[in-house]
Order: sequence, then C-alpha cells, then structure tokens
Amino acid sequence: MARRYITEMGPGEHFDGVTFLVASKDLRTTTQGSLYIHCILADRTGQLTARVWSATEAMYKLLPEGGFINLKGRSENYKGSLQFVIDAIRPVDAKDIDLGDFLPRTENNIDEMWSRTQAILAEIEDPSVKALIGEFLKDADRVEKYKIAPAAVTLHHAYIGGLLEHTLNLLELAKLTMPRYPEIRMDLVLAGLFLHDLGKTAELAFQTNFHYTDQGQLLGHISICVTWIEQMAERVAVATGKPFPEKTKWVLQHIVLSHHARPEFGSPKYPAVPEAIAIHYLDNLDAKLNMTLGAIAKDTDDRPWTQFQRALDTKLYKPNPLSAEG
Repeated sequence: MARRYITEMGPGEHFDGVTFLVASKDLRTTTQGSLYIHCILADRTGQLTARVWSATEAMYKLLPEGGFINLKGRSENYKGSLQFVIDAIRPVDAKDIDLGDFLPRTENNIDEMWSRTQAILAEIEDPSVKALIGEFLKDADRVEKYKIAPAAVTLHHAYIGGLLEHTLNLLELAKLTMPRYPEIRMDLVLAGLFLHDLGKTAELAFQTNFHYTDQGQLLGHISICVTWIEQMAERVAVATGKPFPEKTKWVLQHIVLSHHARPEFGSPKYPAVPEAIAIHYLDNLDAKLNMTLGAIAKDTDDRPWTQFQRALDTKLYKPNPLSAEG
C-alpha cells in the first residue's frame, strides 16, 4: 500500500503492508499473566505506541529494535491517544528503505545554518577561547556529526539537524539579548552555547533511529564534553607553546556542567557565573518553546487542549485568542 505517515492516521483504520521504524520494544505481562509487546513505532512525522496482544517470545525477537517492520493491523483510540494494534509482522531489510521516510529532519537548510553558526563563532575575540573553539572546528568528523545530530531522543529538537538548529537559535538569542547586559563576557557566552550540548554527538546515535550509545548511557553528554574541553585546551597549549589559561578552561567546563541548572535534571553544579546563568535560561527557553510549539502543531484534532504534556507539566491551549475563530 502507499506510504502512510503517522500524522495522516486516524482511529478505526485497518492497514495491511504499512512500514514503520521500531524505535523501542518491551515484552510485558498482562494482569492475567499472558504476554504482550509494547513498542514505539516511528516515521519522520512522529511516534506511535503499538501493542501486540497474545504475544510470544518468538514474536518479540522478530521485532528488530532500531530496524524496520512491515505491519498488518489497525489503529484505535486509547485513552484519548492513537495507538496501533499489530496483528502480523514482517521484518524489512534496511537496504530497501528510504531513511528520509523515517527520520524526522529540520525544516531549515543544514549548510546555511552551519555557515551562520561559524560566522557567529568567528566573532569571538579572546585568543584562548577562539583557539579552543578552533580546535573543535578542525575535527571534520565531529563537525559532520554536529551538523546532523538531533538535540534529544524524544524531547526538544528531536530530529536530524536538531542540535545545530537549537545551537544556532541560542547563538542568535544571545546576540539579541546579551547586549542588554554589558558586564556579560560575550566570548564566554558564544563559546559556552556552542559547547553546552556538543557531547550529544557522542551520547546519541542517529543512523537509523535515535537512541543512546553505550558511552552516552555510561557518561552522558555533559561529562563527555567536559573531557573534550580538557583535551582541546591541551592541544591549544601544544600549538601555542604556552599553558591554556586555567580559569578560562574551568569556566567553560562549568558552563557545560551547570547548563541544566539542577542535579535532578542532570547537572552536577548549579550555575555560578553570570554567563552560565544566561546560558541555562536561553537553553531552557528554546527547548521549552520547541516542545510547546511542536506539541500544538502535532495535535490536529478539534479539541481546544492538547493531551497532558509530561515534559511541560501541563496541557496546552491550542486556539489563537487573537483570531476571529479563536
């Protein structure tokens, strides 16, 4: 059958031969003791919860996590959300798949975003900070990953090019807002924004689906990047023949360590310098607005409120109060 995307599906439809990416899977037990499979199906438009009732371990093993399956089944409304009930499964070879149908992608031009990012970073004046960022930009493999990586697996900017889009948004926000605070050291803000999520290029894998690497699970993007800053500072010291300024290095590492602001959100340190506080709030603003606008855009039914958004701790009001219809 013709390609059907998740956002085009509604409850009460029957499908025979629709293909999805298996983002995750889990074998569970019902209250009656029978097995069922809970999985997340995905395509470039979003994700969909699916279930296989009266499942077996053999069926569970047949589902290729991070791979593709051709399905027979039906869509239904479950507690206000769409879900897919799977009746039959057939694995699909990845070589027969157009990945563009399954991995969500930024709507912006990646090369143009990267050129603009480089242009803003070129405004850094402090020689040590400029040299440190230059060492990162020399790493062609890391740059290519940076350009296409998502910023998250499921939350904000969770699409190809999402990390670059998020970073450029922050750099542009900094250029708009930081001149209001002339005491803020702009070089630290620009460098810190570029670095704050850089570790996600190693924390996340994004070849066929978005998931955490072993390194990402064990270390996390924050500690990964703190280590990288140490390494790049050593390279600058070798190249210049003089030690990298320790306090500059420590503050950049602190910015990365503290950008989530609280231990329960993954930061081992609270922001303790003005630039770190600025970066935390700019980061939070862009992430929250991306989640908010995305949730509203994906919720296409006629109800005025979205489903409860756990990451935002609220439902979202969809109508435009300034329009005649609103």
